[in-house]
Amino acid sequence: MEQGYSLMEILIVVVIIGILVTFSAPQFAATKERALDKEAQANLRLIQAAERIYRMEAAFYYPLSGSANRVEINTNLKLSLPPANWGYVAYPSGQGVAARIGADGRTWTLDIDSDDFEAGP
Repeated sequence: MEQGYSLMEILIVVVIIGILVTFSAPQFAATKERALDKEAQANLRLIQAAERIYRMEAAFYYPLSGSANRVEINTNLKLSLPPANWGYVAYPSGQGVAARIGADGRTWTLDIDSDDFEAGP
C-alpha cells in the first residue's frame, strides 16, 4: 500500500503559506520602494558629480540651455544611467537634476550646489 499526503494535510500547508504571504507582501512592497528611492538618489549624486567635473573642463554646467534627458546625460557626461526605473533630467546653468518614476509620478530633485534631496509627489 502506497502512502501519500491526505487532502487535509495539503490544505493546511496551503493555508499556512497563504498566511505567510499575507504578512510579507506589504513589507516587500515597502522595501522595494525604499530601494527605488535609494537608486534615484545615488544616480542623482552621480550626475551631480559628473556635472561638476564637466564644469571644471568646460567652464559651465551641462547643459548650457534647455534640459537634457537620460540619453543626452549619458552621452555628454560619460555616464551609463540605466533606463529601467527612473527618468533623469539635467536642468540648465547648474540648476540641478531630477529623477521621476513613471507610474506614480514620484520625483527626487537635487540642486547642483547642495547635498539635500527634495522629494516630490
